[in-house]
Amino acid sequence: MKIGLEVHVALPTKSKLFCSCSSISDEPNSAICPICMGFPGSKPMLNGAALSQAINVANALNCKISESTSFVRKVYFYPDLPKSYQITQTQGAIGGNGSVELESKRIGIRRIQLEEDPAKIVREENYTLIDFNRSGVPLVEIVTEPDISSEEELREFVFALKSILYYLGIDIEKELKVDLNISVAKERVEIKNVTGLRNLIDAARYEIKRQQELVAKKQKVESETRSYNEKAMRTESSREKESDEEYGFIYDPDLTSYSTKSASVQKPVYAGKIAREYGKKYGGAAKTILELIQFDKRSLELIDYAKAKWPMQNIINVVEVLKKYGHMDIPDEKFTRLIEIAKSGTPVNEQVLKQVIKGAAVETSNVGSTDIDKEIKAMIKANQKLLKEYDKNPKVFNFIIGEVAKKLKANPKDVSARLSSILEKI
Repeated sequence: MKIGLEVHVALPTKSKLFCSCSSISDEPNSAICPICMGFPGSKPMLNGAALSQAINVANALNCKISESTSFVRKVYFYPDLPKSYQITQTQGAIGGNGSVELESKRIGIRRIQLEEDPAKIVREENYTLIDFNRSGVPLVEIVTEPDISSEEELREFVFALKSILYYLGIDIEKELKVDLNISVAKERVEIKNVTGLRNLIDAARYEIKRQQELVAKKQKVESETRSYNEKAMRTESSREKESDEEYGFIYDPDLTSYSTKSASVQKPVYAGKIAREYGKKYGGAAKTILELIQFDKRSLELIDYAKAKWPMQNIINVVEVLKKYGHMDIPDEKFTRLIEIAKSGTPVNEQVLKQVIKGAAVETSNVGSTDIDKEIKAMIKANQKLLKEYDKNPKVFNFIIGEVAKKLKANPKDVSARLSSILEKI
């Protein structure tokens, strides 16, 4: 089984790709002009900011960036396309031959290209409306190799990609539009314009099962374009898949070639790689670190500030509390104080957080791992039945943690870590 994606991401520019109209407008058909409406005689002008942002995306995805880039017209007829062609890229793409590194494998990036968004079609019960505000908004299209081979890899890739885009300053709250390409046997089926991670996973799951059932019955899987019906949670046949020849790509005579050499490249951030490195070097679960920093620059700043000075698990505990209660803007000295409190064995909770923010004194515990181990072993020795119950009922684990933490006034997470270590050796 092979899965490849074509991910369309709206770039955060003030104006559209080929005109000066605003790329953001609430009132339908208010941000339009002869260029984005495709009026005869109108001439497109490339948005330099969009080009720079697309180059940054290509660089962050480890692509080889072309020295120059150019545009073509992709000809097809649809109500959302006022010119009857879309300005996009093929051989003159921004870059290619890149990759995204997951924990278990590398997903190849075939091509990064810049193109304009079509208009928005609004379908009502008895009529259809078109909002041309979106027509001409700059998109970067990310085309992967068919390297994804499971639902888990698909989910991991999308999260990794969105995290990279987030650290580039691209608004990931806007829904990504994804075209899914799935082949269980020989023929490839495309599912167009899937939005939202849940829909993406559900569409892939349904289509994989559908193709597997056809193969099992020795029936042919037709190469076609399908759509995803969100309500029915199924893919549905839309049309035969077009070939490149049918699109009639031609070089756009209104646009020249553009150099990429002078573009200012932003240093990318790979949250997954950072989490794995920090977990290995400083301790703490890489998965937990990733959950904190994947879509939160401030969490990464706080962890970076403290990572070489304090135990990573204490840092993680404090950042989790700050995030939970909305105090991520805490000054460095108070952040440090919270870590000191956590390191002492005193649980950092909402009450302790409020006291530190106010500058009030906090009574700390000096309980160390030796004291915790001693109390755990004493409790187990005095209650041999606990071990038998633990095998049958994991809730006993939490009971032991609660009793030891209460007696010693220790951090429950520290008790949990020590208890796990002791039980593994019994």
